[in-house]
Amino acid sequence: MNIQFDNFILSAFESSQAPLLFNLIDSNRSRLEAFFSGTVSQTKNLEDTINYSKLIDKRKAEKSYFPFIISDKVSGAFIGLVDVKNIDWSVPKAEIGYFIDKNYEGQGIISKALAAVVDYIVEKYSFKKLLCRANSQNLGSIHVALKNGFEFEGTIRNDYKTSDNTLMDLNYYGRIFE
Repeated sequence: MNIQFDNFILSAFESSQAPLLFNLIDSNRSRLEAFFSGTVSQTKNLEDTINYSKLIDKRKAEKSYFPFIISDKVSGAFIGLVDVKNIDWSVPKAEIGYFIDKNYEGQGIISKALAAVVDYIVEKYSFKKLLCRANSQNLGSIHVALKNGFEFEGTIRNDYKTSDNTLMDLNYYGRIFE
């Protein structure tokens, strides 16, 4: 998959791109630690990121994880990630996570990327339900979910542990596909 919009390209992540993924995460590490703690903890340095990328290849082959990268057409830099995870093929349903580099926030890029990923995975894999989880204070993430047709379904208490071992309540936003 390779989708172009505005000055950006959305494509499936490949393990050969580990250095670019490391740069994206490392430059946003402090703001991602609370909400992408698993990814952040496995990408502390380039070597860790290369090993993590090999694990991603395995998970992609098993169809248990699908990461999509947003890159800048001009610089080639990775500026964001939309990932499909926690897949339950018996329904079928999945969770979608996303983040954008701090220098690209507020431009609608992540909203457009999420819309493209949703269209792609629903068409390709026939998902019947997608969900996004967000801390109630993460207004940007909530706005992106709502803008993409996800509806508030409720709050799950003590649903997520941050990198500093704090348990957090998360709001769930779902979208149904027929």
